[in-house]
Amino acid sequence: MKSIVTAMIANLHAKPDETSELIDEVLYGMTVDILTDCHEDWVYVQTAYRYKGYCQKADLLLDEETAAKWHSEAQPIIIQSFADVLQQPRIQSTKLMTLVKGSSIGVVMQEDVPEEWSAIQLVSGKIGYVRTKWLQEKPSQTQITEHSFRENVVQTALSYLATPYRWGGKSPLGIDCSGLCSMAYMLNGVTIFRDAKMVEGFPIVKIEKEDRQKGDLLYFPGHIALYMGDNLYVHSSLGGNEVTINSLDKQHALYRHDLATTLTEVGSLFPEKPNR
Repeated sequence: MKSIVTAMIANLHAKPDETSELIDEVLYGMTVDILTDCHEDWVYVQTAYRYKGYCQKADLLLDEETAAKWHSEAQPIIIQSFADVLQQPRIQSTKLMTLVKGSSIGVVMQEDVPEEWSAIQLVSGKIGYVRTKWLQEKPSQTQITEHSFRENVVQTALSYLATPYRWGGKSPLGIDCSGLCSMAYMLNGVTIFRDAKMVEGFPIVKIEKEDRQKGDLLYFPGHIALYMGDNLYVHSSLGGNEVTINSLDKQHALYRHDLATTLTEVGSLFPEKPNR
């Protein structure tokens, strides 16, 4: 049974208990599959990227038919770090709710709405308004060149710079290492596994370390980063407390010895060996 996230951010826990480990966050408008109805407050769910955890029912709309329709029709996503959904298309209007980058919503065509505003439909059916420039249709990686994809995924990751580190986090409020990489790819139309490892069935493939290019993924023991080129990488670092940039080059001011000396694998969406 499919369900829709109705909270700004729905927490996925390791156990059906608010005090248990946070393992992931699912953003507003995303759909999940309910695997087990645990009891009156909790369900065990699986995300579109095959991550499983316990979610509170209060954060979900438990309606199979609505969820299936929403999954196929709610194509626009929020690309602003935070976007207030207002009752009217004017800045002085009352806020209905706030959405974070990566949230999914529906768009409603209204002729009398100013061009800089878009009418959107929330999961509840309510109509609200957000700035048009804060919306983007869900992208498809197949519609752009490899070069453009690599550039775009790096720029998306860099848009989270200085975001605080949050274990299990996946939003501008707080994000962890795999949350950053998975969101950078998701916002560019590619679903990768939400963890610091490569998993069969997802599009990231192991390549030789020396063949790494901009936009590839760097894997360390229990950690993942996104390669920017020129030996630089962006990552959400528990040691650094936030999303930051570091270098694999020993001579660089941003060099981190602990990571540069423990790089285990490099993964790429484009496994063909580059021409040199």
